[in-house]
Amino acid sequence: MTENRLTGAAGRRHVAEAVRRALRSGDLVPGQRLVENDLADLYGAARSAVREALQDLAAEEVVELVPRRGARVRVVSVEEAVQITECRSALEQLCAGKAATRATDAQRAELRAIGEEMRQAVAEGAVHTYSALNRRLHELVVEASGQEVARRQLDRLNGPMVRFQFRLALRPGRPAQSLRQHLDIIDAVAGGDAAAAAAAAAAHLEDVIEQLTAQADAPSAG
Repeated sequence: MTENRLTGAAGRRHVAEAVRRALRSGDLVPGQRLVENDLADLYGAARSAVREALQDLAAEEVVELVPRRGARVRVVSVEEAVQITECRSALEQLCAGKAATRATDAQRAELRAIGEEMRQAVAEGAVHTYSALNRRLHELVVEASGQEVARRQLDRLNGPMVRFQFRLALRPGRPAQSLRQHLDIIDAVAGGDAAAAAAAAAAHLEDVIEQLTAQADAPSAG
């Protein structure tokens, strides 16, 4: 029975976001098969919505559609992850610089509030809270920049990186290490210093690249 299941655009969005969350939490892993019937039952959606969501995720390069074999979570190599992050860096530098001059007072206030919540999350060891704040910070900087083309490109680039970002966020000591970098971005954007904002974004993404490279040699890198 599918009468009570989500269908159409709402079902499509629901399933796609549920898959992204499952990747972030580790419930789905690279290479894992994605069976339409199973996903429909798990997420309470019609098979048509699941099929469309998988097509969307394939366009984002999160999922790979294999002829006659269905869908699976796409495997992203460390080398590709580094290249993606290099592209992210160029776009995020652009957005940070523009956000410093274009952000509204409300956006600057929200950035500062995020910074305080990040400090608290690190102090309390709340890794998942810190990770969510991290995502919101980056989203807000892009929103404040008004750079819609960059936003679309970053959305596409971030899709395949979900699993890497999850693993990196859970590395012992990582939140404390990245906190200062995020606070530098916040201070520069909220303070209206475009050059400092771009430089802070560049420094943060360079550190992410170093961490990704280090992951390649870790026993859990897979």
